[in-house]
Amino acid sequence: GIQGPWASVSPTVKGSLLPPPRDQRAMERGPTRDGGEPGPAVAVAAVLPAGGCGERLGGPTPKQFCPVLGRPLISYTLQALQRVSWIKDIVVAVTSENMDMMRAIIHQYQHQRVTLVEAGATRHRSIFNGLKALAGDHPHSKLPTPTVVIIHDAVRPFVEEDVLVSVVTAAKDHGAAGAIRPLVSTVITPSADGCLDQSLDRAKHRASEMPQAFLFDVIYRAYRQCSDHDLEFGTECLHLALKYCHTKAKLVEGPPDLWKVRRKALPYKISQQVCVVMDTKEDAGCIGFLQGVLKKELEVKGTSVTLCPNGQDLQKIFLGECYNFVCINTTSADFHQITKLLDGLESRTPSLFYPVAVVSVHFLDSQNVSFSERMKELMEMKDFAKEVKERNIFLYGVLVCFTQDNLQQLHENVRQGASIITSLLKDRNAGLTGQLLIA
Repeated sequence: GIQGPWASVSPTVKGSLLPPPRDQRAMERGPTRDGGEPGPAVAVAAVLPAGGCGERLGGPTPKQFCPVLGRPLISYTLQALQRVSWIKDIVVAVTSENMDMMRAIIHQYQHQRVTLVEAGATRHRSIFNGLKALAGDHPHSKLPTPTVVIIHDAVRPFVEEDVLVSVVTAAKDHGAAGAIRPLVSTVITPSADGCLDQSLDRAKHRASEMPQAFLFDVIYRAYRQCSDHDLEFGTECLHLALKYCHTKAKLVEGPPDLWKVRRKALPYKISQQVCVVMDTKEDAGCIGFLQGVLKKELEVKGTSVTLCPNGQDLQKIFLGECYNFVCINTTSADFHQITKLLDGLESRTPSLFYPVAVVSVHFLDSQNVSFSERMKELMEMKDFAKEVKERNIFLYGVLVCFTQDNLQQLHENVRQGASIITSLLKDRNAGLTGQLLIA
């Protein structure tokens, strides 16, 4: 039986940082349940093993609990699953020492349909404990047994409903299914003396990813029959289904954003990348100086893109995973360019799992435009920021004042503006959205 406490948590208040599913995407999700609810027409649950200690990541905090933009990574993964209404139960396996922390995360971020079980000493043992909770053969378990169970990693926050539908549907038809991706690096086999023995053909092999899905009876039977050696040293659930139940998994090509946090740099990648967007191709003078200071202040690689009418440069942004934008406005005080940027961000993949921070930078040459006139032009920022905040976007404003005949003062104000921008992006203070800060 499972050792340790059980905790079923189901808050009554639903909270989510994710935007609501688009009607268009809902229409493309394929099979529906009785009554028209999107999703496979079978009972589905999910198991998340979250008992790892994060050895490869380093540091005292397990990677699933590392904060990303002030929020534990596992919370984003739970949020991605709980927005899928047809996943009726989510079982998370955590160690006894982290049980209280996990309960606090569930309460703070109002996660629903989550049941906690104690993790095992290895990944497979943790998954097995999660499956036992769904099997109905444990006195503390009151969860219904699903037809299909999804197994996913707690540190893979980017998982879309389309992928989940694909693996669940394939599992229903084949007994097991898993997402795969092309190999990025060549796999080699060393000999006993440390020399190259052979090199595998990347075209013939694939990387096994998550999520995976199984008919519950298949995977539960496999875990009950598997050896202690497999439970201790194995890592591939699809292999257990093949070895012990002779079930050949259907392999489903997954999207490129199914990455897993393994290294220290990855949890902070999203919060550190900054894209500098301009409404002009000119990068000299105060604009070029500001970009240089920002790169030094933020210690990240800055990207300069012009918002051209044809939208080609915008597509380069949307294909990336940047969640911090500095929009430099030199030709206009309106928000047309920012609106175009934000509309594009909402349509990209992956969706806005994290709040996007956008700093709108404006310049005031006091010799040509009065301070009161420019402030009047920028007053609409507050209402605009309130609107986009509901779409999970934090919009801030920075006004850099200068005179053309005082180069030293210009550089000083630009440095001050860069410091303000850096603080806004790092702190991501929701209370400052819509505020215009002056340098």
